[in-house]
Amino acid sequence: MTIAFEETTTPAGLEIYDSIEQRRLQIETPGSASVNAVDPDEFGFPVDRTCRLETDSLAFNQLYSVTVHDETGRTEANFDAGETTRLADRTQFVGLSGPIKLYCRIDAPGTIDIGMTSIQITTDRETTIDLGARSLHDRPVGTITTPADIDSLTTAVDALPSALKTTSPERTWPTLRGHPPLLELGDELAVPDAVEPADSDITLTVPRDYASLFQAAPLAFFLGATIRTGPEPMLETPQFDYPLATDRSFEDDVATLLKRCFFLDCLTRTEGVFRYELLERASLADELSFDFAGLYDRPLAQRLERYLDVPFETIEPYVPRWPLTAHVPAEPESATLLPFIVNELGIVRDTHGHPPNAVPQPETASAGLVREATTARSASSGPDESRFIVPAVTDEAIEHAWFGDGIPQRASKATLEAYRNQLAHRDPSESIEILLVCNDVRMIDEHDLLDETYGNRDLLPFEIRSEFGIDTDRLATLLTDGGYDFLHYIGHATADGLQCPDGDLDIRTLDSVDVGVFFLNACRSYEQGLALTRRGAFGGVSTYADVINDRAVTAGETMARLLNRGFPLRGALEIARTNAGLGDQYLVVGDGSADIAQSDGGAPAIIDLDRDGDDLAFAIRSYSTKEFKLGTATASTLEAVEDRHLSPGTTPFSEVDRDSLQEYLTWTELPVLVDGDLQWNDGIGSIEID
Repeated sequence: MTIAFEETTTPAGLEIYDSIEQRRLQIETPGSASVNAVDPDEFGFPVDRTCRLETDSLAFNQLYSVTVHDETGRTEANFDAGETTRLADRTQFVGLSGPIKLYCRIDAPGTIDIGMTSIQITTDRETTIDLGARSLHDRPVGTITTPADIDSLTTAVDALPSALKTTSPERTWPTLRGHPPLLELGDELAVPDAVEPADSDITLTVPRDYASLFQAAPLAFFLGATIRTGPEPMLETPQFDYPLATDRSFEDDVATLLKRCFFLDCLTRTEGVFRYELLERASLADELSFDFAGLYDRPLAQRLERYLDVPFETIEPYVPRWPLTAHVPAEPESATLLPFIVNELGIVRDTHGHPPNAVPQPETASAGLVREATTARSASSGPDESRFIVPAVTDEAIEHAWFGDGIPQRASKATLEAYRNQLAHRDPSESIEILLVCNDVRMIDEHDLLDETYGNRDLLPFEIRSEFGIDTDRLATLLTDGGYDFLHYIGHATADGLQCPDGDLDIRTLDSVDVGVFFLNACRSYEQGLALTRRGAFGGVSTYADVINDRAVTAGETMARLLNRGFPLRGALEIARTNAGLGDQYLVVGDGSADIAQSDGGAPAIIDLDRDGDDLAFAIRSYSTKEFKLGTATASTLEAVEDRHLSPGTTPFSEVDRDSLQEYLTWTELPVLVDGDLQWNDGIGSIEID
């Protein structure tokens, strides 16, 4: 079982551990515990494992979103940092949303006190408290086998919405959208019994070609729509018909329709099970004439009819930043990619593109191996420039994943294997295992910076191993047998391998690797990074050109700090590229949503401060993760602003006073942009706002 409860002595309490996702939640309590005293099926909320406590106090050493439910599960209230509330003398559930979903069933009156970095629940008398924990790990329920013809593939893609848990607006919450079943090509169409097609009165008619079918898959999944092929693209419901691809391309139309329906359902859900104030809804209050309370209970077709009355230009500035656009070849084999793309509600586009104007190069002509500010890490020749391509669209998502041939610029190089590797079983580990390899003594400064950066979070156990100047056999052994969650390689690379004292280790010569995420901080490490994802890794960052040595050090430290704080690869690279001077030589290879650590208290975010004389303006930019996917609602704990917004997203600037901002920065460790300068919030007084 993925969830485990373990009693702790220092401090006294419990640790809840998700061995698959390597996520932890710690509880301090003086009471006694009995694991699985309650049948998970009888708990009242979907949970994986339960524990019964006899106690009068629960203390959580991280900040989580807190929701109080009545005995039936109906939401009664939501609470944020700095708030205190009373529990009634009746059965109530206290839900905590973090890296592990936790429910506390409490039958006694008491108090919930939410601080800036912790939560305390106390009851007026010792009582029985039942805990129920659920992993946020989602897996496909089965695999659909399909022949390559368009009719069979349409039937297979039509079954993906079986993973939806509801067609109400609540499905915009990530936990109510399960992972779609996998697809694989075979001789006969076979749909597992566990994959039950959605019962839908909505039909999506798409052109009879692979590209259109793939592009329609995310929208059909979200709507729970039946797909059929035909000459006139159309969204059909019992209420209305909505033509597609009339004024623009089919892929543009279905992308816009997905964003529109998802966003407006997010606003409508604020009248549902979880009621809360949402920044986007407040911002559009004068523009939307919806009766959201009445709309919430209407069938999906009726909601869609109202949504289509709204000009997209009205809502477009408020739609969350889409995490993923996937550029997919229009060929039958690409169908196997769809479940992973649809799982993120990614937008699908064809592999149209053009050659780049130029391939990024260092600002100096020198490419020596000496560790100097004007030297690069390698003098090797790079890939043939004819292999480079820029996707036709590169500005609609945080990550543009290129699944086609060639080496993408302004996009990641995605591989099917990287996604599949994460479904394969890995032996559970009690800590996050990090391997640092420095194969050039002149680059020891970067290693020393990293050794101080990785694993500096008290609440997460890290095990860091450092290796220096290792030969090809030793490096191969570490990669194949080490079981590391993260590899950070410092040194030199060519298309033929990672440089070692006795030659190059070509990853392509290994049968498999046992590494999760990687950062190959060496010149022209693209081919080796790609090989890692083909042989077992989830994803990482590589380079396809030379990098200046001192900038490589900056890149290494910046990426290390961001990954250590729970940012996914795609978010970390975007921040580092935008705010830390990383060149376009760096790109994500594999799955850009891969990460190495959980974030504290919600979706990872970066603070943006703008100073104008004595005036201070505050904004926050959040990123999605595997736990906090598209549609998560997140907020800062700065009491002076109301900024609960849809993640991933960016809030508008709000004026704040200096004292409240300084107190907030004291209790958060989020990275901070001060007038565009990236700073690390490592403790009291580490951020200068004067």
